[in-house]
Amino acid sequence: GLGDRTFITFASGGSFAKYSHEFQTIAEVGEDTIYVSRDKNIAVNEEVYTDEVLSDLGLDKQSLEEHKAVEVGNIFSLGTKFSDAIDLTYTNEAGDVVPVVMGSYGIGPTRLMGTIVELLSDESGIVWPEEVAPFRVHLISINQDDKAGELYEQLTARGIEVLFDDRDARPGQKFADADLIGIPHRVTVSDRSLESGGLEYKKRTDSEARIITEAELFDMFK
Repeated sequence: GLGDRTFITFASGGSFAKYSHEFQTIAEVGEDTIYVSRDKNIAVNEEVYTDEVLSDLGLDKQSLEEHKAVEVGNIFSLGTKFSDAIDLTYTNEAGDVVPVVMGSYGIGPTRLMGTIVELLSDESGIVWPEEVAPFRVHLISINQDDKAGELYEQLTARGIEVLFDDRDARPGQKFADADLIGIPHRVTVSDRSLESGGLEYKKRTDSEARIITEAELFDMFK
């Protein structure tokens, strides 16, 4: 959910390479400053923001945008420093034994989660992108625990991760908590939904719920 505001960013490669590749997400809460080229869809970290680097990357300083950003991932070369130290080798096509060239591929899960919450939340709570949501479905029972329990079993049997709210709590509290937690799909089983022909379904980003059948729900997650 952050792809449209995340840029491969050229930064210092330290002692291993000329550059490392950071993945920087534009955010006002960010601690880094980057300079973004929309034309090339890349950015330069302030730490290497020099005329030499801009020339090397073919960037025009006048066209770059300055932004605060959060580093949510990075890639950098390690060369053969560590493989040399532990004699980590392989035999290439020519039959030569050579050291493995290593790289580091990093994702900061807690920082990434914080960035998602910061950028994608609304006034009601978190809005998790489907790709990283801890559950796909938030199932709510309102005086229909048996029916909702059957639906829970059917969904999980299909490999769908479900957060099942069968608490003895008011409907309004359950709905508010569902918005706060931010699971992408909310399904409610209640007397009213069953009388209306099925289940009450609401996507986290939708403003209104609608009635769907169980078959429609299962088709949705094929």
